[in-house]
Amino acid sequence: MVKNDFMKIKIVKNRGYKELKKFYNAFTVSNKGDVCIAVGGDGTFVRAAQENTSPILPIRSEERGSIGYYSDLNLKDIDFAIKNLKEGKFTVKNLENKMEIIVDGKHFFAVNEALLHNVLEEVSFRIYEIKNGKREKIYPYVMSGDGILITSSIGSTAYNKSAGGPLLLVPNVMCITFLNIDGPYRNSIVVDSSKTIEVEVVKYNGMLRYDGIEIKKMRPGSSFQVRISREELKIIRFNNRHEGLSKKLDRIIRSRMSP
Repeated sequence: MVKNDFMKIKIVKNRGYKELKKFYNAFTVSNKGDVCIAVGGDGTFVRAAQENTSPILPIRSEERGSIGYYSDLNLKDIDFAIKNLKEGKFTVKNLENKMEIIVDGKHFFAVNEALLHNVLEEVSFRIYEIKNGKREKIYPYVMSGDGILITSSIGSTAYNKSAGGPLLLVPNVMCITFLNIDGPYRNSIVVDSSKTIEVEVVKYNGMLRYDGIEIKKMRPGSSFQVRISREELKIIRFNNRHEGLSKKLDRIIRSRMSP
């Protein structure tokens, strides 16, 4: 990036922080910025990704329970961030393409996950892979339980992790994690970016959501598809400031510990 003293920024935050005044003094703050500053935890980062397509600089707030998994910086690093942004000393990286959820001809784009969960006691469903326009069963039997979670690499550190799914360290793959399933096979399934997954509700009703946003109630006979989209999630990284996986995991563990 070249030096740009006239960069416009957008700020997405989960609360007011006095430290952010420095950004307002250094840049023009707009609803449509060249860079989006996401200040808070992972929820704020996801909201920023849903609201705009410009590169995101995540800054964690260090509040208890606010993990900020994809943040290399915290509020104490704002001077560093401003200096490097103004001098163009950063790179824009495609963190991962968003997931695309298709239901009733409508398209929704998720950062973390697509979720089908039970409305009452359980929901029964089949899962397929779409090959050459035809459905091919991934699992031979109907599965019943609390539901199914389809997540991206980004989302693998969120609900998927809490549900016992794996952490994915490679981009543009999807992980299928089952939620309290009654059956002989309960392990997560990882598929590559070329796959399109279809989930068909067989019995009882389920609620379809993405990133915590409700889409619709899924009744028996209804289905939805999930695939990796072409919509990129771009993030800003500074070459001389990168937090490794071990440090991130340590921060996650400590955030869950009692004071």
